[in-house]
Amino acid sequence: MNDRTCIVTRQAAEPDALLRFVAGPDLTVVPDIGRKLPGRGCWVTAERRYVDQAATKKLFARALKKDVTVPPDLGATVDRLLARTALGALGLARKAGQVALGASKVDAAVRSGKALAVLHAHEASEDGVRKIAQARRAVAYAGGPDIPAHKLFSESELGLALGATNVIHAALLAGEAGKAALKRVAALDRYRGTSSDDRNRVAAARTIENAAEDTE
Repeated sequence: MNDRTCIVTRQAAEPDALLRFVAGPDLTVVPDIGRKLPGRGCWVTAERRYVDQAATKKLFARALKKDVTVPPDLGATVDRLLARTALGALGLARKAGQVALGASKVDAAVRSGKALAVLHAHEASEDGVRKIAQARRAVAYAGGPDIPAHKLFSESELGLALGATNVIHAALLAGEAGKAALKRVAALDRYRGTSSDDRNRVAAARTIENAAEDTE
């Protein structure tokens, strides 16, 4: 097994698709989100279910070759670390001017092709999400990108990260800081396993619209 093979699935993958873990000084398993901690490490596919499986099946001890202790809340700890990293990246994108706030500005950013991704607060209304989803579908139908949407944070969490109040809808805009933030947001979404349904709905909508056009 090479050092970038998941200890659960036994499948090799790119580093961004994996999470690294090491044994701390007290032989407790520690997530190494930044991949900078010293010592022997092991890798787990970057999804919560695989981290939980590695813990319950006692795979960390085998991979790290030590009698390590796995914290009972390891999966939740990884979630918190990924969320903190994503929120920090959102703050940097905001400072770089690569975040649009408010439903109207988000809609405009999506339709203009400037949006890399859309963010909805947990408190976002179904109607508000639906209207922006319509804009995303319109862009995809016109041959543009499938702009992802993520619903990962509360209004207060987004507001604190972005230095604003009442942040219900936001869009990450093109640029290095925006791309970096999207990478972190997507990693958290993938870990929680909450992004695929939304992307599938947009893709399905475009397929249905294309099929309808073909039959006209």
